[in-house]
Amino acid sequence: MKHYFTRLEEAIRTGWDRPALGNFRGELFTFGQFATQIAKFHVFFEAIGLKKGDKVALCAKNSARWGVTFFAANTYEAVLVPILADFHPDSVNSLVDHSESMVLLTDTDIWNKLDIEKMPTIKAVISSSDFSLLYAADEKIQEANDKIEELFAKKYPGGFTAADVAYPKDNGKELAIINYTSGTTSAPKGVMLRYECLSANVAFGQKRLPSYPEDKIVSMLPMAHMYGMMFELIYPLCGGSSIYYLGKTPTPALLLGAMAEVKPYLVITVPLVMEKIFKSKVAPVINKPVMKVITSIPGLNQIIFKKIRNTLLNAFGGNVREIVMGGAALNPDVEKWFRKFKLPFTVGYGMTEAAPLLAYEDWWEFASKSCGKAVDSVEVRIDSDDPYNKVGEIQAKGYSLMSGYYKNEEATAAAFTADGWMRTGDLGLLDKKGNIFIKGRSKNMILSANGQNIYPEEIEAVVNNQPYVIESVVVDRGARLVALIYMDAEKAKSEGVDLEAYKAQIMVEVNKAMPSYSKLNVVEYMDQPFEKTPKMSIKRFMYK
Repeated sequence: MKHYFTRLEEAIRTGWDRPALGNFRGELFTFGQFATQIAKFHVFFEAIGLKKGDKVALCAKNSARWGVTFFAANTYEAVLVPILADFHPDSVNSLVDHSESMVLLTDTDIWNKLDIEKMPTIKAVISSSDFSLLYAADEKIQEANDKIEELFAKKYPGGFTAADVAYPKDNGKELAIINYTSGTTSAPKGVMLRYECLSANVAFGQKRLPSYPEDKIVSMLPMAHMYGMMFELIYPLCGGSSIYYLGKTPTPALLLGAMAEVKPYLVITVPLVMEKIFKSKVAPVINKPVMKVITSIPGLNQIIFKKIRNTLLNAFGGNVREIVMGGAALNPDVEKWFRKFKLPFTVGYGMTEAAPLLAYEDWWEFASKSCGKAVDSVEVRIDSDDPYNKVGEIQAKGYSLMSGYYKNEEATAAAFTADGWMRTGDLGLLDKKGNIFIKGRSKNMILSANGQNIYPEEIEAVVNNQPYVIESVVVDRGARLVALIYMDAEKAKSEGVDLEAYKAQIMVEVNKAMPSYSKLNVVEYMDQPFEKTPKMSIKRFMYK
């Protein structure tokens, strides 16, 4: 398997003057500038005594300089510790300390809220806005920073060129990243990923959806999350593609404006975003009485579907070859319509512990309601005596999976079976072709009074199809199934809907589609949207 550093070197050498990393309508680094900045960081790291295997933490908003720092430390063979910028300052202090990080790259506003006394291993803090030194533990570090241009010129007296780009590739089994899955301060779970884990994901991505030097991508997922880090930074850059960061969480107008300007070849998102686009832009059109008639006429409906498809793809810039969704299941009704439009979408499956891919399938082969087939680097099994019909935990084994959790032997032991398979915590089935069908999280499963397994995600999919419903969570309260619903109340009121009567209507419509043991007993409205994780999954534990 080709090391991703080999791909990166090729991209840098052949694309020296082309854009590599940029902030949308802001700062831009060509591949040559990107490589030169990496080399300067290497000189600085060496001058301050940073060694191979030492930790470098990144806690900053998405930006081109985040990507530069990532690869500077990564190619130096320091261990990256990405930390989400929206974690509480106490959590950031704790995770930097737990990881024993020596260098921290962060935003000035985050730095102002941190306590250096709680991060005793930190020797240098660098600004993510201009690479200035925010903190130096001693004079040697300050001196290295002040003399960086002099030190760099001494190491490369003839100037830094493409011929000087060379990164180590004999480190496949060694630790590359510690990625913390949450901001909790007690018993944190830092996922340990090796260089080969990253190489496997890059190799699979470039094999199934190659990126080219002329390709561009808009990055909107958190870089400190493995999904965004891999498929909106490492994988496209290793193909020579250009990446443009939106920075803060974008408004729909900013996002679509960036898409129209950049014209990305790939859109990576979560189902919730695509479901919102469908509900706001597509559903009002296809639900008109005249459109219901037209879309039921063979031949004529294909003309309408093609027009809708083109409209959706043009909204993303018109160059999209594929829309990849992950992090949750796509609403079945929305999926049905996307298939009618022949939209080039697919739903993958992964987790931080897999760096992140476990399953994927090309959009033209993608099986309805599945999340693809196991990727090349892993095997997947269902912990069930009948994996095709009886739900069991999805378990995986392969060289792209984590080594364990950093300094947490108890969590590591619990994550693997006695025969070495990693427990995903997800429940699912397989079909004869190897497609994986996720039924829900094992910790979310509800056991009914008569012993039936109830998967709240399946009920929520039906609830979310009801008019005016934006999102929902189904919980078990005293052996009663309760649907918590956040809806577009303003729109419902403006259309004369009686909200109390509408609760009963939802119950009737949902229960018609559910087996007897999965019927709702209560519907409750929520005043605010549900709290979300960085990958836009609902924090279900808050609503039990």
